[in-house]
Amino acid sequence: MVKFSAYSLMISSFTPFHSIILKNPRRFSRNIPFNHSTKSRVASYYQNVELHTEDMMGASRYLPPLFSVAPMMEWTDNHYRTLARLISKHAWLYTEMLAAETIVYQQGNLDKFLGYSPEQHPVVLQIGGSKLENLAKATELANAYNYDEINFNCGCPSPKVAGHGCFGVRLMLDPKFVGEAMSVIAANTNVPVSVKCRIGVDDHDSYNELCDFIYKVSSLSPTRHFIIHSRKALLNGINPADNRRIPPLKYEFYYALLRDFPDLTFTINGGINSVVEANAALREGAHGVMVGRAAYHYPWQTLGHVDTAIYGAPSSGITRREILQRYQEYGDSVLGKDGNNRPNIREVAKPLLNLFYSEPGNGLWKRKADSAFMHCKTMKSFFEETLVAIPDSVLDAPIAGGVPSGREDLFANVHDLLPPQYHAREEEALYA
Repeated sequence: MVKFSAYSLMISSFTPFHSIILKNPRRFSRNIPFNHSTKSRVASYYQNVELHTEDMMGASRYLPPLFSVAPMMEWTDNHYRTLARLISKHAWLYTEMLAAETIVYQQGNLDKFLGYSPEQHPVVLQIGGSKLENLAKATELANAYNYDEINFNCGCPSPKVAGHGCFGVRLMLDPKFVGEAMSVIAANTNVPVSVKCRIGVDDHDSYNELCDFIYKVSSLSPTRHFIIHSRKALLNGINPADNRRIPPLKYEFYYALLRDFPDLTFTINGGINSVVEANAALREGAHGVMVGRAAYHYPWQTLGHVDTAIYGAPSSGITRREILQRYQEYGDSVLGKDGNNRPNIREVAKPLLNLFYSEPGNGLWKRKADSAFMHCKTMKSFFEETLVAIPDSVLDAPIAGGVPSGREDLFANVHDLLPPQYHAREEEALYA
């Protein structure tokens, strides 16, 4: 029996993906309730953002990126972003990194790579590349899809990207090129641009070298927003997973950047695994927080509290039953649309597998899902077969009012650890 039967939705229906491949203006609800803390955070954020008038018009349609979900290859695809937006209305979402060459060489198939439903706003396109002409063309081609920001990847340590691809985090060693790239990207779009980077690469890991990178890129381009993964990257053959674990976190470098570059905006990333920890970073002065795997592995526990705990919005009261009913509409509208049975049930349902983490029935739900992947042809039949494993009490429970636990002291005493103040040697820094 389908557990959605006779259930009345209190929210508007989902726009089928195939009916709107996003090429229309953004939408924004101006009647968003704030509490005092949220007003202060939003005002503080925009005081730190210097945008052209047309950029501000786009950026200010939504609450600022106090909380964003990191771009993650093979994870933050359309399916995940659809689920994430159903859970949180205000978190900023990022695409997977798209190589500029892919966009340029797939001009006849751009909807597959760049299309998304309008419900996903605010959403940021992350691109990577090392050829200026391709970065310019890719940005120009992406304009039709109305992303809210274009982000340039200078932080991925994957050998495929930083090694053979010669971009990603390796570009931190060539800040002059990154400045040129950001100028080219900015010249071909009317939305804000940003850079995501690490705090260093291999032995180039001093605070002054990080500051030189920030100074050069911001001086040579209109870039005013940097997302800082607070670890350095090691390019000596370790895999991306180890690059998220082995290099130590140095949050003091991030907070020193706030001190030394007061005209720029910085988002902190790395090792932050809960809303409690995100709030701890914001309390210490962070302009914004980016969370990666915790938002994917624990979407209900993490994204479910973003709107209330970070943005101060009232609880939506939404339940997982409601979310899955809307996701069913989305899923059945996209199954097989790319041809050759792609995307298939397994691909569309993949982000859902963590929705019942730590709940009664979670293990049985996953086993039933593995079986259903082999023969189900619709999301409706998939849910009919699998949701019998989840108790009604779990499906119908709204997001809890309390916030899950986390390390409230994660940033304790960080301001006592700050490195000495940076002083740019302007000519040497710019033209080195």
